[in-house]
Amino acid sequence: MSIESVKAHFNQWDRKQDVMEFDTSSATVGEAAETIGVIPARIAKTLSFRGKDEKAILVVAAGDAKIDNKKFRQTFGYKARMLSPDEVLEQTGHAIGGVCPFGLKQELDVYLDVSMKRFTTVFPACGSTNSAIKLTISELYEYSFAKDWVDVCKGWEETIEEEAVSAAQHDSE
Repeated sequence: MSIESVKAHFNQWDRKQDVMEFDTSSATVGEAAETIGVIPARIAKTLSFRGKDEKAILVVAAGDAKIDNKKFRQTFGYKARMLSPDEVLEQTGHAIGGVCPFGLKQELDVYLDVSMKRFTTVFPACGSTNSAIKLTISELYEYSFAKDWVDVCKGWEETIEEEAVSAAQHDSE
């Protein structure tokens, strides 16, 4: 059911056929990266938090990013409290491992974290534990009806530094 609501969502832009379904799991960042053949950071993971009035908010972030509680509180004005798996399903219509900002059961506020801006394309899930779609950053913003870009994550900057050092070492060889 969930992947069908996502395909219907993408039908608005004639992109339904771009939803990829795999024989292997893409439920975790690591599994999705391996299945698709990209670095984990390019997997756009959707995190579900308890917002005001118990309505969820979704934050889509790069696969290598972690929520920074201080930044989250400064941005949203309350503590980052993740939803339980049952609450995620109830609010989004998607089960853990397939949560995405598309084809949602109810209208929720979606925010995109700046950790993804270093990539031209990313791969968010599509409502099931074995699906994804390749989107540009601007398409992700448009198709998710995102409210805004936010800076609420940490950890991903270190990945950029490591990649730069690795590239520099490789170039000098």
